[in-house]
Amino acid sequence: MNKKSIAFLSSCGLILTALIWGFAFVVVKDSLDFVPPVYMVALRYTIAALILGIVLLAIGKLNVLNKSYWLHGIFTGLMLGSAYIVQTIGCNYTTAGKNAFLTTIYVILIPLIMWPMYKKRPSWIVFVSAIVALIGIGMLTLTNDGSSLKINVGDILTLICGLFFALHIIFTAKYSQNENPVVLSWIQFVTSAVLAWICSPLIDGTFEFAVLKNSRVVLSLLYLGIFSSLIAFLLQNVCLKYVNPSLASLFLSLESVFGILSSVIFLHERLTLVMIAGCVLIFAAITIADQFGEKK
Repeated sequence: MNKKSIAFLSSCGLILTALIWGFAFVVVKDSLDFVPPVYMVALRYTIAALILGIVLLAIGKLNVLNKSYWLHGIFTGLMLGSAYIVQTIGCNYTTAGKNAFLTTIYVILIPLIMWPMYKKRPSWIVFVSAIVALIGIGMLTLTNDGSSLKINVGDILTLICGLFFALHIIFTAKYSQNENPVVLSWIQFVTSAVLAWICSPLIDGTFEFAVLKNSRVVLSLLYLGIFSSLIAFLLQNVCLKYVNPSLASLFLSLESVFGILSSVIFLHERLTLVMIAGCVLIFAAITIADQFGEKK
């Protein structure tokens, strides 16, 4: 398989990742009434870490672990876990629409952070596409609940979350060049789970594990653990090896589009003309960056 075909399949993998995450908005909607947010982060990554760990142990892939894997995996895992925890805290102080919109600041942060890191200015098309995508995401989210652009504590925390996501994508792409991205993902899952278990009592207080007897909650957690965490992040981390992080962030920003569409289909929420225009802008940004932007 040639390089172009691999890049195409990797792009498709990132779109599938965005689809899985977009659908997760619907899956967890009711579960948050039973499971506190940070405990949910802890449970989903515990499920992902256990399943992937058993598979890797069975096929003998964990024997590649060395100091480099642990350092890189824990570092990127801390970025991943911190992103979800900070995002969760921020959601308590701002609206869901602003939370979703401000998180996607990573679309712009990635090329900006990579510029000094690699001493190479990204193509201006990448910056234009990132801004267009951000505008599209804003039309999808901010207009959905009538949010204003007034900045509060929750908004600042959500912006920090976007920074963590940007760092996670950039460094995962970097380390995956020389290390097995699947093994690296497992260490990230373990790190995120440990971090969330440590933080959950401090942030959420106590948790009644009796709610896990609710089959609906269990199914939601299994979706989050297996699909939204295990499969989605495996896809992302493997595909980041073959797609430039700046372009990858644009593909991943489709999460907002799929999230809105799944809400319309399954929750019967209203799709406005402004939201449709936002979807069009995001697709346009990705198409422009893919066709004219600098490739990896």
